[in-house]
Amino acid sequence: MDRRNFIKATGLTLAAALMHDSLFSAPKDQRRQLINYPDKVSAIIDDQTVQLAGTGNEIWTYQDVLVSLENTGAGIAVTIQAPKVKLSSVTLQWKTPNKSSSLILNDHWERTYGDVSWQKPEDSQILPWYFLEFDGKSTNGFGVKTGAHSFCSWQIGGGALSLTLDTHSGGNGVQLTGRKLQAAEIVTLQGSSDESPFQTARKFIAVMCGKVRMPREPVYGINDWYFSYGNNSEKLILEHTAMMAPMADGLVNRPFSVIDAGWFQDSPALPNDCCWGDTMSRPNAKFGDMGSLAEKIRKGGMRPGLWTRPLCGSYKDSNSLMLPLIRGREENKPVLDPTIPENLERVENYFKLYNQWGYELIKFDFTSFDIFGRWGFEMLKNMSITAPKWNMHDSSITNAEIILNLYQTIRSAAGETYILGCNTFSHLAAGLFEINRIGDDTSGNEWKRTRDMGVNTLAFRGIHHGAFYAADPDCVGLTLKVPWDKNKQWMELVAQSGTPLFISAQPDATGGPQRKEIKECFKAASLNAPLGEPLDWMETAVPKRWKLNEKIENFNWD
Repeated sequence: MDRRNFIKATGLTLAAALMHDSLFSAPKDQRRQLINYPDKVSAIIDDQTVQLAGTGNEIWTYQDVLVSLENTGAGIAVTIQAPKVKLSSVTLQWKTPNKSSSLILNDHWERTYGDVSWQKPEDSQILPWYFLEFDGKSTNGFGVKTGAHSFCSWQIGGGALSLTLDTHSGGNGVQLTGRKLQAAEIVTLQGSSDESPFQTARKFIAVMCGKVRMPREPVYGINDWYFSYGNNSEKLILEHTAMMAPMADGLVNRPFSVIDAGWFQDSPALPNDCCWGDTMSRPNAKFGDMGSLAEKIRKGGMRPGLWTRPLCGSYKDSNSLMLPLIRGREENKPVLDPTIPENLERVENYFKLYNQWGYELIKFDFTSFDIFGRWGFEMLKNMSITAPKWNMHDSSITNAEIILNLYQTIRSAAGETYILGCNTFSHLAAGLFEINRIGDDTSGNEWKRTRDMGVNTLAFRGIHHGAFYAADPDCVGLTLKVPWDKNKQWMELVAQSGTPLFISAQPDATGGPQRKEIKECFKAASLNAPLGEPLDWMETAVPKRWKLNEKIENFNWD
């Protein structure tokens, strides 16, 4: 019986079918397993699907389209040339067992939406960036290195494992002309049976990103959003800071006070939209001098932070600077085209200005949605990042390259200021920003949303912490609308998990018991702690049993 038929008959795992040792001379604990070369390669060129012919294992061609695969020792690098066509994607495919009893752990393009868990694979399911497989004994990882120049996703089913490298530029195929696209580097990891899935997952996350950028000290503090929801002012910010700063008395690592949306000059077309501004460089009438406000926050005992939406266009701007209208991008929200140098310079100047004002943390938001007109869950539902048939100014670079250029511009302009990405593509933000929001919004209005978006996110995306960035599971919305007994547990979990803790504390909801708890949680969050481990994450999407600082803690989220 040959190898393929043996696998099919016995139902072995994907790892057993597809991986081999790459460095047999290395010590056993340092060996890396590489995925085999694919059995088939296809592409979508000029909106038509074509099959490429293999020349050996490493070269695949169709007319003048060439896909090169190279064993780098650490992974399989994929390089693409397509000089005369519009290239939408390249798909690599490996034959696999038709049926498997394994569980897989999925991920998302950007933030998660309360829908990540260990589950049975489904044929139609898109698995962005990477996935983990657990066969009941050991855990295996399949993914691509962070910073890829294409949007990479996996699918399992129909007797095959597929990896699609999406090379769209806007809603059309990229026009590479004469350049080579370093599309991605595939990496895999075969865990051992003496490791838990959590331990192997942590190892694999580190394999995917070799250039993590972390804050110098743990980040924690306050944010006004979940009790003000944009109805804020300089007065409110200073009152919030004054109320919360004493709860961090005696702590050397000082907390942040982050001013969320609502501080900037609004657009005449959207006067009541606190999350859309005509410019991100001038405050509105409720705020005074932003540099002076930063200094007042600092004197009040906290470190100043600021929210921004850098791709907002002004109603005064030329339409030639804006992205074309597509479904999801409304006419009265002009979005700066990030492929135009003038617009990147504007974004760059924003972050330099915030630095000059003295803000030590900048949270930037909405870039994924503003560019592509879809949230992450809509990208998966529609099986594409954005709507078809539209272009940005520069159609010679892929969407992934466009995002990376934007992120690198922000990183360079920010200098030593911490960057907190929100609504960012996780795999492209890794290694560039110190902090990244790993899930959709929690809530100051309903507990269920915090449970679904917060607890689920921390349980299944917390594994990114310390390997991709500091993983921010979002705020504790401490308000009168959310039961204190639930918020207290959520606060304790985040504070002891080693990840960033931010609290939005409504004054009327912050009495004696709350202040005492916040003080204890601020102290815990200010110190380095091991990453919290969800112990029942294989059984539930909202784990209740956690290992925190070597102690087992139980929570009641119902």
